[in-house]
Amino acid sequence: MDISSYQAFLAVAEHTSFSLAAEKLHLTQPAISKRIAQLEASLGVTLFDRLGRRVCLTTAGRALQPVAERILNDVRETRQVIANLSTEISGTLSIVTSHHIGLRRLPPILKDYIRRYPAVRLDLAFMDSEQACHAVERGEYELGIVTLPLRPMAALSATALWNDPLVIAVATDHPLAGKTTVTLEKLGQHPAILPAIGTYTRTIIEATILQHQGVLDVILETNYLETLRTMVAIGLGWSALPRKMMGGDVVEVAVHGLAIQRTLGVVQHQKRTLSHAAEALLNVLKGDGVG
Repeated sequence: MDISSYQAFLAVAEHTSFSLAAEKLHLTQPAISKRIAQLEASLGVTLFDRLGRRVCLTTAGRALQPVAERILNDVRETRQVIANLSTEISGTLSIVTSHHIGLRRLPPILKDYIRRYPAVRLDLAFMDSEQACHAVERGEYELGIVTLPLRPMAALSATALWNDPLVIAVATDHPLAGKTTVTLEKLGQHPAILPAIGTYTRTIIEATILQHQGVLDVILETNYLETLRTMVAIGLGWSALPRKMMGGDVVEVAVHGLAIQRTLGVVQHQKRTLSHAAEALLNVLKGDGVG
């Protein structure tokens, strides 16, 4: 079995592009094309329809995709079981996290981890928490350190690490700045800047606010909390941000009866055998988590 051909197949299927798949796998485009051609020849079917610069899965390709994912997951599982026969904590640890957690929570934790386990090489990726959970679900990463899903995902187990209170944030010269407390009705009279619809954080914010206040005037959406903070600081509107991000040119406004909180934690695939390196990071994370 040529595992590299299945890797190439899944990369092209994900990106609908031979060139993007080549970038992901650090190969040349001809090398990707050769692997796909070999796989198609061995199976006797066409897996992709070539539509100019883009490609799409054929019926055979769509049928092969979940099988190929299982094959690669089984290969990873086999390698991990064998690697775990050794007690050494080393090798590559693939983890995925959100930009906010990567900037605000992980640096001292990873510094401590690498100090303890210098033989481990970190493969760290950044994406929205929703995408990160699905990537762990597909077996692309061992651990995801994310805003935890609002509802359990069948394939994943989740461990809460940090409670992350969100507060209403405004610029220091915003009309609401300096108020002892404001009502939700008053807050709703001002434009808002929020994460995109469908994200865990946006759902948490709206579930709390919209039950008391009607439709909000959302003038800008972005999934990067650092960008949200910057837009708040220049006076474009208010947002709900982690309390840890307050200070300087952004201040908290107390809103009567409003309490918003999300939970940050780690997710892993329930059926995946974790490497010693992943187990060690879990122990470091649990030691840092403050509930």
